[in-house]
Amino acid sequence: MADERLIVALDVSAMDEVKKLVEEIGDTVVYYKVGMELFYAVGAEVITYLKGQGKKIFLDLKLHDIPNTVAKSLRVLTSLGVDMINVHATGGAEMMKKAAAAIQDEAVNRGIEPPKIVAVTILTSTSKEQWKEMGYQVDLDTHVIHLAKLAQRAGLDGVVASPMEAQTIRETCGKDFLIVTPGVRPIGAAINDQSRITTPSIALESGSTHLVVGRPIYTAMNPRHASENILKEMESVHI
Repeated sequence: MADERLIVALDVSAMDEVKKLVEEIGDTVVYYKVGMELFYAVGAEVITYLKGQGKKIFLDLKLHDIPNTVAKSLRVLTSLGVDMINVHATGGAEMMKKAAAAIQDEAVNRGIEPPKIVAVTILTSTSKEQWKEMGYQVDLDTHVIHLAKLAQRAGLDGVVASPMEAQTIRETCGKDFLIVTPGVRPIGAAINDQSRITTPSIALESGSTHLVVGRPIYTAMNPRHASENILKEMESVHI
């Protein structure tokens, strides 16, 4: 059975690319991330396709707006039947509370399992130098923990955060809090535009519950083989 802790990012913009990748990877992977590029290009078609293939879906749209707009948008997205959705923690406690409540209420109305809702803390592409340039007085690591605690108090299931902060988030928010970590790269893989990254095994050992991996898999000559190698590294971690 595939390890649901590995989420493969479908960072492409056409359905033929999605189908080719999913078919190449086969039953090795069960969980896929649909981000803004793909969702804006093809809409709910990709959700229907992945569900038809028996896959789980993390809909990564990073909602960030006034509380009522986010809540209404999440009602629509919940109706798609995805398994995880995210918002930006910087939207604030009130936005996150309304987001969580809207998802639960819509799921009950439709008689479906509510998707997990997680909050993006600070993007993994943000370096500490860039953080200072934006004028924040508090250091990046401290602010990530503050946002994680804010999300937990607002009733969210977890956060999206760099693997570099996973251990402190786990210690702060407890064992049942989800920590979804992008910025995961197998040894030898290109860093690309990520800044705060680490390997799959270190991320899991630090407390991550889900690893989001994109380019090291979908740009590989053999995406299935690349996925299997990451899964082997994950299996070596005993938590």
